[in-house]
Amino acid sequence: MKNIFLALDFEESSNLLTDYAVQFANSFGAKVWVVHIAAPDPDFVGYGVGPQYIRDKRAEELREEHRFLQKVAKGLMEKGIEAEALLIQGPTVPMILEEAEKLNSDIIITGSHDHGFLHNAMYGHTSKKLINKTKIPLLIVPI
Repeated sequence: MKNIFLALDFEESSNLLTDYAVQFANSFGAKVWVVHIAAPDPDFVGYGVGPQYIRDKRAEELREEHRFLQKVAKGLMEKGIEAEALLIQGPTVPMILEEAEKLNSDIIITGSHDHGFLHNAMYGHTSKKLINKTKIPLLIVPI
């Protein structure tokens, strides 16, 4: 095992998921890719790329998310684990699968929480979609 794909979503689960990545990385001498899939930029009908204040706000949100990922990666490196942070925009499941394959990931570590019926009906359940679509082993940690 050389590459661990750690998919984070900025909830309280980040520390728990990172602990699992540390265990795997230490056991196998693997690199950890700390990844967050950010929502794609919204489309504004009639505005092209959207009003400036919304673009500025979204840009700041993405910078904050990237800083968080870099902080997690730095914490891993301080523990002697090779790590790199990636912030990618797009639809969650397809981007996880695409990036995990690009990075030659040996395992994907992600969390699973129950958002409730309405959320799952509208957006689906990421973990279930990953199980059905990936050929890469998954570690799904209940949150």
